[in-house]
Amino acid sequence: MQGLRNFTNDDVSLDLMVPPTVPAPVSSATTSTSLSFDEEETSESKIERLISEHPVIIFTRSSSCCMCHVMKKLLLTVGVHPTVIEADEEEISCLAVKTAPVLFIGGACVGGFESLVALHLSGHLVSRLVEVGALWA
Repeated sequence: MQGLRNFTNDDVSLDLMVPPTVPAPVSSATTSTSLSFDEEETSESKIERLISEHPVIIFTRSSSCCMCHVMKKLLLTVGVHPTVIEADEEEISCLAVKTAPVLFIGGACVGGFESLVALHLSGHLVSRLVEVGALWA
């Protein structure tokens, strides 16, 4: 059958019907995003680069971390879409705070969940987000 793709391994067999009218993506140029990495780049320089490139970034050990989820929801509530990076132990050890999740706003470490909530309850979260250009006034 045209457009039928079969993926199998020892445990799972999956048949996906791909419409024949959907062309395969073709790219003649390689594009680079800010989440790309150089294999020779150290963990420390990669973390520093990511912090400098994203106005609001959360580093977490796991994408299923409940505190990371709550931090992200709070930021979404005020209108900011944070970048969330799942970091390994070596990368976490390069951060200012050794526990995860860790939030950075405008390149400065805010800290963990409690620090974000304290910043929000004090009324300074929105003004700080506006100051770094992550949120429009």
